[in-house]
Amino acid sequence: MAVGAHEAHGHHEENFVSKYIFSHDHKMISKQFLLTAVFMGVVAMLLSILFRIQLGWPEESSDFLHAFLGDRWAPDGILDRNMYLGLVTMHGTIMVFFLLTGGLSGTFSNLLIPYQIGARDMASGFMNMLSYWLFFLSSAIMIISLFIETGPAMAGWTVYPPLSALPQAVPGSGLGMTLWLTSMAIFIASSLIGSLNYIVTVLNLRTKGMHMTRMPLTIWAFFVTAVLGLLSFPVLFSAALLLIMDRTMGTSFYLSDIIVGGEMLDNTGGSPLLYQHLFWFLGHPEVYIVLLPALGLSSEIISTNSRKPIFGYRAMIGSILAIGFLSFIVWGHHMFVTGMNPFLGSVFVFTTLLIAIPSAVKVFNYLTTLWRGSIVYTPAMLFAVGMVSTFITGGVTGIILADSALDIAVHDTYFVVAHFHVVMGMSAVFGMFAGVYHWFPKMYGKMMNTRLGYVHFWTTLISGYGVFFPMHFVGIAGAPRRYYDYSVYETFDANQFEIIFELNQIISVFAILGGFAQLIFLYNFFYSIYRGPKAVQNPWKSNTLEWTTPVEHIHGNWPGALPEVHRWPYDYSKPGAEEDFIPQIVPLAEGEEEH
Repeated sequence: MAVGAHEAHGHHEENFVSKYIFSHDHKMISKQFLLTAVFMGVVAMLLSILFRIQLGWPEESSDFLHAFLGDRWAPDGILDRNMYLGLVTMHGTIMVFFLLTGGLSGTFSNLLIPYQIGARDMASGFMNMLSYWLFFLSSAIMIISLFIETGPAMAGWTVYPPLSALPQAVPGSGLGMTLWLTSMAIFIASSLIGSLNYIVTVLNLRTKGMHMTRMPLTIWAFFVTAVLGLLSFPVLFSAALLLIMDRTMGTSFYLSDIIVGGEMLDNTGGSPLLYQHLFWFLGHPEVYIVLLPALGLSSEIISTNSRKPIFGYRAMIGSILAIGFLSFIVWGHHMFVTGMNPFLGSVFVFTTLLIAIPSAVKVFNYLTTLWRGSIVYTPAMLFAVGMVSTFITGGVTGIILADSALDIAVHDTYFVVAHFHVVMGMSAVFGMFAGVYHWFPKMYGKMMNTRLGYVHFWTTLISGYGVFFPMHFVGIAGAPRRYYDYSVYETFDANQFEIIFELNQIISVFAILGGFAQLIFLYNFFYSIYRGPKAVQNPWKSNTLEWTTPVEHIHGNWPGALPEVHRWPYDYSKPGAEEDFIPQIVPLAEGEEEH
């Protein structure tokens, strides 16, 4: 009946607007998410280079800064102190929400969920389209806030009150902060609509034979990610709503006994800690909303390019579910220095250390899958293995920050910045790059240049570690985050400042190198769309269902009946098989036992 319905109305004539702009097709919407996220990523990268120039060479005139920021925000080529906070705020916001959340979940959930479960499309094409255009509108408002006269939001990407709650606090606490909150409210609506669509599609539209235990680990990761988003993003929405009320309606949810410019404000009874609780209840699941899709993509890529079954498939599913559950009960480790009751702090220490167990299970299973595999080093495989490396590196420093006694010494220093950039920044971005290189043939019907992919990987890996490894030592030296210029503070003695200054210069050089490295990817990506060699149907010899669809996209994915699934997705190098891969649509041979 589903096939008949598809034949009856699935091939209607589409014009340019309905096919490329307001498309209901999951494949086109995934491209829209990817291109928008790539643009936002370029903006965020440029902002980071601007403030890294300031940190590496404070108070030195820079024509580069003046060219981008003009006399208003970089007089005589020297970055304005308020704009420094604005650049840091916008960089963090765009990277976490618009590149990593939109670029990973928006792109690959849309592309792979219908493909890999054997569905014609998402459960609701209209809601899918609406999700993207809300994301686009949210992105546009966030970009517009960079160009207003008083500057963008300047309260850090976490926008803690009272700085974000008082329009008179800094220039960016006015209209810039209002636009930030408006953009995030629309972004949350986009995420909720998308998450609902992903969950319903996975539960209801799996093709015949696609049991939950035959789903690729990518789909499990996207499914749990959607559940996390559905449960946690409304909490951020409520936090933003209360913040808007404090800013505009005279309420005091987050404000109490505030003096501004010698004037005592009327606000009493509120607490900024309430905002921190609400924000981090979203903020820590958000880490895994970003990481789980990257881990899922890497699972598929590592198994395919190792030519081996993924090790411990059910353990991997269990670890995804455990990470999802535990991510909701660890938010307090962001608040160890807020005067938290020591017993409550010890509870959050325990749950935070506990989440290392399912994470370690995933790492162990990746390494065991790689062990003695016939590894094919495609660019996607390099980025997937690189993601495992950075996930381990970031996890080691995470153990330090999970301990409340140790965290107090380095909290809000560059040690924390280094940790979450290695975990969220490098690991998630590497997972995203791996996904783009691996599924580019399915998205565009072309192949990317492998040699440029190799150069992109090695320059990105070296520059990434060059930025974030020294940053740990800047933190240990005592450098707080978000400081504009350390030389003006008497807190740091000459030797301490010299260490911070020299390391900051090294970090800034590697940050600029990393920015240039991404130009290689951008050239390879856009050139390959138009001039790359034509892809074959199954270039990586994979087992999952998306590689059974035609290279040329058709509405409905498969031209005839939907495929029927007979086996799990990781039958690689099976003893007795004619080839080293057996697609999911191949029936079990007589006497063959399913894995």
